[in-house]
Amino acid sequence: MDFKQLSYFLTVVDEGTISAAAKKLHMTQPPLSTQMKALEDETGCLLFERGPRSIRLTDAGRIMYERASALLHMSSRLMEELADCRRGSHGTLRLGVVSSVGSTVFCRCFLDFHRAYPDIRFEVSEANTYQLLESLRDGLIELAVVRTPFPVGDFHCVPLKKEALTAAGHKSFFESSDLERSILPLSSLAGKPLIIYRRWEEILTDAFHAQDLEMSVLCKNDDARTTAFWADAGLGIGILPQAAVPLLSHPDSIWKPLDQSLPPSTIAVIHSKHSSLSTVAKTFADYLQDVFCKKSEPPSACDL
Repeated sequence: MDFKQLSYFLTVVDEGTISAAAKKLHMTQPPLSTQMKALEDETGCLLFERGPRSIRLTDAGRIMYERASALLHMSSRLMEELADCRRGSHGTLRLGVVSSVGSTVFCRCFLDFHRAYPDIRFEVSEANTYQLLESLRDGLIELAVVRTPFPVGDFHCVPLKKEALTAAGHKSFFESSDLERSILPLSSLAGKPLIIYRRWEEILTDAFHAQDLEMSVLCKNDDARTTAFWADAGLGIGILPQAAVPLLSHPDSIWKPLDQSLPPSTIAVIHSKHSSLSTVAKTFADYLQDVFCKKSEPPSACDL
């Protein structure tokens, strides 16, 4: 079994028939059929059943497809990382970013980094923090820019910036006295329909209970964009990190920083403790630290 055989197998599955796969691979059908038969003989498993119109994967075939895909992806990444080592400032940065910073805080960072390193290309995955942690564990990305809280565990964490949480929504949800405040007390949110991040629920619940306040949750979700869009539509008051405020666009939408009864949200760049960074990823991580250290003194540790 070799990578070429595995690549042939994936192509057969993706194309649906051996004849279609042979056409895509620019080879005749008999040699490809021979390769598939050899793969089945070596594994001792029937990998797919030939139908009149398309193949159908067996249970063994599904396992083979999943593992072969991962192996070929890792092989391709290995070759690219080795090339990165040779080139230094060339290559591809595989980065994950939470939505609350990807389209706001980091726009300028990406622009300035690209100007400094024009030969570096980007593969950016936008997801919530826990999805990005899984992508790091699976080796699909090298770095992730996430928000606390999250379990540090297997990750090296470099905090970049602390941000106050804000309350955002249409003016009609706020008392007239609150509209005059520069900072909003948690009591102003008591009994109001709240739109919150699911993973912040425990923190918010504890803060409300500590002040004997009623917390009324209209919607729990996993993405800053959902919170911002629901608040912007007039459904309730969204609890957002300050960097996500630019996602609001409705003329009736306002936002107010919340007082210190709620802990701030920390933006951090993380990577797995169990794998070394490519030259490109290390260059970007160092760049982020330099940028945020110049703007302000970053927090000394991730607040979890």
